[in-house]
Amino acid sequence: MKAREWKIEYEIPELPEELLRAGYNPLLAYVLAIRGITTAAEASSLIEENETLLHDPLLMKNMAKAAQRVRRAIASGEKTAVFGDYDVDGITSTCLLADYLSSKGIPCTAYIPDRSDEGYGLNCTAIKKLKEEGITLIITVDCGITALEETAYASSLGIDIIITDHHECKDGILPAACAVVDCKQPDDPYPFPDLAGVGVAFKLACACEGDTEEILNRYADLVAIGTVADVMPLIDENRFLVRRGIEMLRANPRPGLEAMLRESGMDAASISASSIGFSIAPRLNAAGRLGHALMGAELIRCKQPDEASTLASQLCNLNRERQNIENHIWQEANRLLQGTAISTPVVLASERWHQGVIGIAASRIAEQYSIPTVMITLNGDVGKGSCRSCVGFNLYDALSACSDTLISFGGHSQAAGLNIRKDRIDAFRTAFSAYYKSHLPEEQPEVTCELLIADSSLLSVENVRSLDLLEPYGNCNQKPVMCMLGVHIESASNVGGGKHLKLKLLSGSNSFTAIYFGHRQEEYGLRPGELIDVAFCPQINEFRGMTSVQLVVCGLRRHDPTALCRNILEQGSSYLRAASSYTPERNDFVRVWKALSSAASLGKNLHTLLDTCPKDMAPEQYCICLSVFREAGLLSSPEGGIYGAEPENISGKADLEATPLLRRLRALQS
Repeated sequence: MKAREWKIEYEIPELPEELLRAGYNPLLAYVLAIRGITTAAEASSLIEENETLLHDPLLMKNMAKAAQRVRRAIASGEKTAVFGDYDVDGITSTCLLADYLSSKGIPCTAYIPDRSDEGYGLNCTAIKKLKEEGITLIITVDCGITALEETAYASSLGIDIIITDHHECKDGILPAACAVVDCKQPDDPYPFPDLAGVGVAFKLACACEGDTEEILNRYADLVAIGTVADVMPLIDENRFLVRRGIEMLRANPRPGLEAMLRESGMDAASISASSIGFSIAPRLNAAGRLGHALMGAELIRCKQPDEASTLASQLCNLNRERQNIENHIWQEANRLLQGTAISTPVVLASERWHQGVIGIAASRIAEQYSIPTVMITLNGDVGKGSCRSCVGFNLYDALSACSDTLISFGGHSQAAGLNIRKDRIDAFRTAFSAYYKSHLPEEQPEVTCELLIADSSLLSVENVRSLDLLEPYGNCNQKPVMCMLGVHIESASNVGGGKHLKLKLLSGSNSFTAIYFGHRQEEYGLRPGELIDVAFCPQINEFRGMTSVQLVVCGLRRHDPTALCRNILEQGSSYLRAASSYTPERNDFVRVWKALSSAASLGKNLHTLLDTCPKDMAPEQYCICLSVFREAGLLSSPEGGIYGAEPENISGKADLEATPLLRRLRALQS
């Protein structure tokens, strides 16, 4: 097992007394404190948020103009089209606004372009078709901010365009539409710029209706699904909108969504942001990726149970097909990368890859190698690419810098799409790599542990259950990752057809079951009795009437004591809380002193010093003993540090319990 770099916060914060007095459980209070929340008022604002988090839609630039034009269409019964995108955000946006306009009695067409034939966003062929159907107003959702030529073409046909979008505004140049509503456009005073496309569509409906609560009650579920699926930050009003949407999905799901939940074996009562992201969204996304986006929209708007069941079954079948295609592309991409030292962005192209699925494969490659990845599907002389980034690297800025090699591009800092000529791929790869080398992101640790659990009794059922108050989890509000160090393995086995690793772990007197999805026992060669460090998210497991705490593992390694030992020896009290579980007793000090008496001096560095640790003693405990001896005057060195120190003969008996270090450790134990 290779011990890679972990980022661990050894200095555990003090428990905020105000949070404890307000009734928050210790584990939740620790997590809140780490996230900068130390007062009851701050905690209440995060956990018990309400409608006050919703901002006035009319604060958004051009929203009043857009709402006025829509009201005019409603008043005159104007034939209108809602033009969306084929991903989940686009599908939910289209359904929301088309349903709202239809409820106002106007003929409204929901138009989602075919991914393969039409590509992303507005296109002139679709506009001409809608004109022939008598459409005089097109409202875009989750697209349109870069549609300069298409908007001009629509205007030449006598069609008004309202743009609603949430993507970056390329160079600040906007389409000449009746109104452009995008919270990311320059000088927009709207307080929260991170709405999903469905969030912007929701705001337009609110502005038109003049009653946010009414629209929220009707469409919160769609806003939640689109927001989570598009990985928007779950803070501010997004957090409130997703929470309300989850409540709606649990209590009263639409017939189509209820059928999909049933078909995929999900329980509506236990829906979370996580299950939206991993179960609902992929099935809706599969429709758009494989050229059947309207099927997803039909399922959402379906009201007949029999029809809903049929559509749900078809969507689940499409999702399985999508998974097979994705795995094939991912495996082929890995074969192409075999034997390659990957230090610059991955840019791959093939005529065999399905355009609708390369984005997911690109995500897997980007995560696998921690490198930005672009995968391009070629069709003759032109290619369409999906781009995925890694942490700390702004993909949109990179594509902007390489725009002279591209036909077009658009997207976010972490995900984007592009069009490129086949003969320009090499030039793009070179330019993209050069930009990456000059804007290298900071190297990321294997795992980042938010809270070190020094006392495993903190992981009680009651304490872990209290973390549910932090839901919904997602972007910018991740599940808290915790870790325990020096945990004993009681057993290790493969489960789930050999796909997953199940562990039974012992920390102190507490035993835990842990599951590491997608990993196998053979990968690590684990044996009972070994000590490991484990990073995890705790969760409640209920099985056959029994309730217990289960650890969902996100990283493990053989126990590595060096970081904490170094902090104990070199920084002392800053890391006492993490070290407190290793506090020595009298017999431990006696044992270490006897070992020192037979040694000329301690090692000159940490590794040679740890070589002198007595057998079967935790290195952390050994280092505490040495630090206490130094404070008591029993160890000294010419440089004044611990390394290379030698035992000192002192007159009288040393009072170890009186040393500042041991007194602080004892206080933490009490």
